[in-house]
Amino acid sequence: MNYLRHVGKYFIMLRQVFRKPQKWSVFREMLFREIEDLGLKSLGIIAFISFFVGGVIAIQTALNVDNPFIPKYLIGFATKQSMILEFAPTFMSVILAGKVGSYISSSIGTMRVTEQIDALEVMGINSLNYLVLPKIIATIFFYPLLISLAMFLGIYGGYVAGTLTDLFYSEDYLYGIRLDFDPYYIQYALIKTVVFAFVIATIPAYHGYYVKGGSLEVGRASTQAVVWTSVVIILLNYFLTQMLLG
Repeated sequence: MNYLRHVGKYFIMLRQVFRKPQKWSVFREMLFREIEDLGLKSLGIIAFISFFVGGVIAIQTALNVDNPFIPKYLIGFATKQSMILEFAPTFMSVILAGKVGSYISSSIGTMRVTEQIDALEVMGINSLNYLVLPKIIATIFFYPLLISLAMFLGIYGGYVAGTLTDLFYSEDYLYGIRLDFDPYYIQYALIKTVVFAFVIATIPAYHGYYVKGGSLEVGRASTQAVVWTSVVIILLNYFLTQMLLG
């Protein structure tokens, strides 16, 4: 029953988030700040991880495709499919859940325990709209760009890995990338990214907004936020894959 209470409380919070919006001048300033904190500052880790993940996928595939009857262009095909369908949208979203989710939960939780949120409420400001809605919009619109970059860098990382290790020819890899390309796969990955971005922005915000106690409880709330965000992403990944590709 405790879980049901939290689920209901979460949806009640979402209803408050989209009510009584703030003035556009204030909202715009918050939005640009969130784009920088939640999006631009995540570019480095996403680029680094996706590049080397693509390289590892290509090397592992090349090492396992040692049968002379299996064409080498399947290495590029497998790398492309893996990065677009699963690693870029899902794996990178889990990474962002750890990095961004802990930041959102701890920042809002700190405002709660230091009574800054109470001060906003006293001034008649919808604190949930003021604190959470800019995060939702920033993640929903910016994370598809991050995931698109992750797709490109992952595939490019596989190309670089093949060039450096001589495990396969670059011509075969490029042919495998072009082989049987379906633009719907990009659309599928971006749909998942938008859903995951909403989860990354709202679940940590929930844990931070309703935290009670002091700094120790804020730390615990941040840990719970990362765990539950990752769990929800994995569950949604299963259902979205079934619905969109099944």
